[in-house]
Amino acid sequence: MTKIEILQQVRIKAVESALKDALSVAPSSGELARPEKLLEAMQYSVLGGGKRLRPVLLIETASLFGVDETRSVRAGAALECIHCYSLVHDDLPSMDNDNLRRGKPTTHIAYDEATAILVGDGLLTLAFDLLSDPATHPDANVRIQLVQLYSKASGIGGMVGGQMLDLDAEGNQLDYAEIETLQAMKTGALIRCACEAGAIMGQANIEEREALQEFGTLIGRAFQLVDDILDVTSDSATLGKNTDKDSDRGKGTMVELLGVEATKQRAEELLDNALNLLSPFSGRAEPLAELARFVVERKL
Repeated sequence: MTKIEILQQVRIKAVESALKDALSVAPSSGELARPEKLLEAMQYSVLGGGKRLRPVLLIETASLFGVDETRSVRAGAALECIHCYSLVHDDLPSMDNDNLRRGKPTTHIAYDEATAILVGDGLLTLAFDLLSDPATHPDANVRIQLVQLYSKASGIGGMVGGQMLDLDAEGNQLDYAEIETLQAMKTGALIRCACEAGAIMGQANIEEREALQEFGTLIGRAFQLVDDILDVTSDSATLGKNTDKDSDRGKGTMVELLGVEATKQRAEELLDNALNLLSPFSGRAEPLAELARFVVERKL
C-alpha cells in the first residue's frame, strides 16, 4: 500500500467510527427513544460496507485548507447518511426493485418495505442533525452554507430530481444531453457536494471553491460513466449488486449511446480535466488526485 492509500484507509475508518457513534443505541440530546428495529435496520444499511468515496472526498478537500479532521469527518458522515438513504429508497420495489446491495440483501428484503422507507427517512434527517451541530463547525454561517449545499444537492434539483428523471427514462430513448443531466443530478450532485463542502469548511476563496466544485462535477460524471461500463462488463458477485439493470429496464446510458470504448475514453478525458483543476494546490492535492484516478480505474 502507498502512503496515500494508507491515509485513505485511515479516513474510511474515521468515517465508519463516526457513523457508528451516530447510530448508537443511546438516544442523543432531544430524542425520546430509538426503536430497536429501526436502529438495527439503519445500522444494517449504513455499516455494511461501501467505498465511502463521498466522505473521503470531502475530508481530503477540507484538508487542503487545514480543517480539523474531526469536523470534516462529521460532515462526511452526514453526507454518507444521505447517500445510504438514497440507496435504500432506490432499491425499493416501487423504484428500482433491487434485492442485492453491497453483496447482501437490500434493506427491504432483510427487513420489510415499511421499515426500509423509515430507514431512509431516518438517515436523511440524521444527516442534517449531524451537519447543524456546532461540533461539525464552530461558525454558524459555515454550517448554514453546508445545510443549504446538502439540501440542494440531495433535493428536487439534485439527487431526488435525478431519480425522478431516471424513473421516467424507462422505455425512453434519451439523447446525450438528457443522459448527462440525469446522471449529473442522480449521482453527480452528491459527489460535487462533497468537494464543495470541503471548500466551504475551509472557508476557501471564490476561485478555490469554484475549482473544487468543478473538480467534483467532472469526477461525478466520470464515476457514473464507469458505473455504466461495469453494469455491462462485470457481474453481480464482483460488484455486490445486480448488473445489466439499466438495459433490462430500457434505460438509456452513455454505454448504450456511445459504446464501451468511447465511454471509457470520455471518462479518461473527464479525469484529465479534473486533475488539471488541482494544479493550483500543487502536491497538497495528491490524495484528491489519487481518489480521482480510483474513480476511473476501479473495477467495482
